[in-house]
Amino acid sequence: MHPDFSRRTFLGAGASTAALALAAKTAAAQDADAPARERASSPTTLLVNRQPHSLTLDPRVSLLDALREHIGLTGTKKGCDHGQCGACTVLVDGKRVLSCLTLAVMADGKSVTTIEGLADADGSLHPMQKAFIDLDAFQCGYCTPGQIISAIGCVEEGRADNDANIREYMSGNLCRCAAYPNIVAAIKQARLEMRGA
Repeated sequence: MHPDFSRRTFLGAGASTAALALAAKTAAAQDADAPARERASSPTTLLVNRQPHSLTLDPRVSLLDALREHIGLTGTKKGCDHGQCGACTVLVDGKRVLSCLTLAVMADGKSVTTIEGLADADGSLHPMQKAFIDLDAFQCGYCTPGQIISAIGCVEEGRADNDANIREYMSGNLCRCAAYPNIVAAIKQARLEMRGA
């Protein structure tokens, strides 16, 4: 046996060779996947707040991330990112959806309404926005965009006829500051104006 050769030297050389081989294989795999990732991008057109946005997105991008990171509308909040808090609620074709659980490509060609799209062009607030301000239906404000969007959906779905229904159909929108009584009151106020009563 060669005097400079030991079990430790042998294992070290073997580990180095294996590491280099693995690194080369990983690099080759990443290079091979690059065209596939590029091919996987999907052209998507989102009609957000009545404005068309043509995007090329990875099909795995959520509607929430498309709104915030690709379009720049940060009013829709990322709370839990698991569909449990409601902070990311938007309207898609008039229906409430949790944008963190909705793929952007699923909204292709559909009308998306975020908190930024509620006020009129002259700056007049939506009745629900005004009611939330009038009745102090928020504290820190983080959940408020999702609360307001969900509240509009609740009224338009006909689910806001009494306090119990409002609480039930708004239960997917959490407020850590516990402004719930004022939120219910705001929805009742806005409901009258939204229905023209």
